[in-house]
Order: sequence, then C-alpha cells, then structure tokens
Amino acid sequence: IASAARRSSAMQDIMDRFAALAMTAKYGQRPRKQLPAIALVPPRYTGPMSRYYSGPVSDHFDGKRFFGPLPSGNKGLPTLLRWQLLGRLRGDRAAWPAWVVDPPQPPPPARVTGDDFALTMIGHVTALIQTRGLNILTDPVWSPRASPSRRFGPKRVRAPGIALDALPPIDLILVSHNHYDHLDTATLAALVALHDPLIITPLGNDTIIRAACPTARLAPIDWDETIGFGALAIEAEPVNHWSARWTSDRNEALWAGFTLHAGDRRLFINGDSGFAGGWWAERLMTKHHSFAGALLPIGAYAPRWFMADAHMNPDEAVAVHQILGGVPTLGWHCETFQLTDEAIDAPAALLAAALTREAIDPARFRVLKPGESWVI
Repeated sequence: IASAARRSSAMQDIMDRFAALAMTAKYGQRPRKQLPAIALVPPRYTGPMSRYYSGPVSDHFDGKRFFGPLPSGNKGLPTLLRWQLLGRLRGDRAAWPAWVVDPPQPPPPARVTGDDFALTMIGHVTALIQTRGLNILTDPVWSPRASPSRRFGPKRVRAPGIALDALPPIDLILVSHNHYDHLDTATLAALVALHDPLIITPLGNDTIIRAACPTARLAPIDWDETIGFGALAIEAEPVNHWSARWTSDRNEALWAGFTLHAGDRRLFINGDSGFAGGWWAERLMTKHHSFAGALLPIGAYAPRWFMADAHMNPDEAVAVHQILGGVPTLGWHCETFQLTDEAIDAPAALLAAALTREAIDPARFRVLKPGESWVI
C-alpha cells in the first residue's frame, strides 16, 4: 500500500509538472493567525505527515491533515463504487448534452474603478471580478477536462465565457482548494506566463501550484487570515468541504471561501461547500455582519446521500442566501462539467422553484451564462 501511495504521488507530480513552465521562484512563509474557537470534531486520520504543508497543530490541523467542525468527503472506495456503478446501472445519472453553444457576449472593460463588484461569468466557478481598478480570477479552469487525465474525467460541455488570450490584465487569482475542477495547473501556468498575477490559496495548495508553476507569486493563507492587495483585502473563511488531488493525499491541503473587502463593501466567494446546517454562513455573519454580495455553489449535489456534506443543493444555497441577508447572489458550480448525477438544467430550475417558494425576487439570486456580466 505504501509503495502504491508513493507511485500515486510521483505520478501526480509528473502530471502537474508536465503542464507547467520550468523556471525558479521565491517563497515566503507567512505567520499564521489562530482560528477563533469553534466546536470541532476530533480528526479521524492516521498516516504520514502532509506532503503539502508543514506547520503547527491548530484547531483545524492535526499535524498531518486538515479537518473542520463537521466531516466532509470521508467516503471510502466501497461507497464510491456503490454510487458510480450501482447508480449508473439503475439509470440515476442524467444524460448531458455533448456540447452547448452560448450566445456571444460583449467583452468586459479593461478595468472597473469604484467600489462596485463587476462579475463576468467564465464557467463553473471561474469568474472575473473587477473592482477598484483590479482584475481578479476565481478558481481559473480553461482546460477541456476537470481531471488529472487528458482522456478521462469530467469533460467541459461549453466554451469559457472569455478566451484565455482575450482576458484583460489579471492582477490576482484566488484558488479555493485543490480539486481538479478548481485547481487547474495547466491554466495557472498559462496565466502566470501571460499576466504574472499574485495567487492566494489556502495552506498547502501553494506547494502543488509551485511544482507546476515555479515562477508563480504565491501567498498561502490560513482560515481567518487576511492579505492586503492594493486597495483590497482578502480574507480566508472556513467552509464545509475537503481536499484531495489523488487517492492518498486526502485533506493534506486546506480549503476555504474568501471574503473580498473593498472598503466597507464585502463580497463572499464560496467555491465549494456542503450546507452542514449553515454553521459557516452563521459564522460569517457573526464575524462581518453584512455583505454586498455573494457567489454560492448550487450544482453537483446528486445523489444527496453521497454529496450532501460537500456540495449544497439549490434549496440549501437559498437558505445561505437568506442567512447572508438576501444580498445579490451569483449561483455557480453548475452547467459546465458533469460531476454528479443531476441534469445540466436541474440546478437553475430548482433554484427558481426555491426562490418562488420563499418569495425572493429572482433578480437577487441569478445564474449567469458564460460571458454574461452583473454589477453588484
């Protein structure tokens, strides 16, 4: 088993490096701020030290792996096979179209000044955020598959809303965690070569990115830590999720949402999270009191018995929207890669039904097609 794990790790390194630019980089370690005390489940993991991060034990890192208040993603191989094999035999997995053609959209401006947040949807959880003269990308994925393989794994069914070489200058990239539909080393290598942005990412993910992009400017961040960038501040927030790049590295890197501070206005960015009773959303409001807007996942939720601890469904996303004060919310993490069983149009349809049921104006919680923009 140990030999297989070493081979898996080596293969991952080879694949990440193969997509990268081979150069040299500088790296600086940041002091870590302790997370305010919250009720935590004791970690259940054993094994070697994390290959991605070495740091002090905390209330969400046991010296080997990261953990949160409630478990997420702790299914074993038999459970995975039960979903993947038996579910398909029963016909639980909806058929997606092979390709979707979206209408062309006008390009975004080169820069946006002021405190408004101009959002342009690229696809899945990749969005361009423009505010205070700065351009920010979230979890950039332009690759044809969300997978370590070029031949297998979830395949893109629609083109990115902006071509990679048509982007405005990119100043900052936020990477929420290391799943392949969020951390795409080939795309990051291309963006580093084109724009040399700063990349802010939770602890341990910087090691993965550096292996693929040695010249990348990286700023690892812990939960509740804040990093200033120009006229903005970026704060990492705990959410209910997990991490893995391979079969043997579960939770060896941290995951997080982000609060983007632009003066007195705040935008919450959640790439992935289970609802888990909404503990993390309640914590956000206790901490920050108000937000100007939010980006929340609404897809990759079926079947619930397998996905509930890691991915919200539209009903739960609406509950979070309400916890956050009903602020303008972009629904994403849908309609680009088929990661789970639901139909391509199911998240938007269930979101519309939930908004109607809760008497919420649908203009307050929108799903944008690739290339569409919304100013908050």
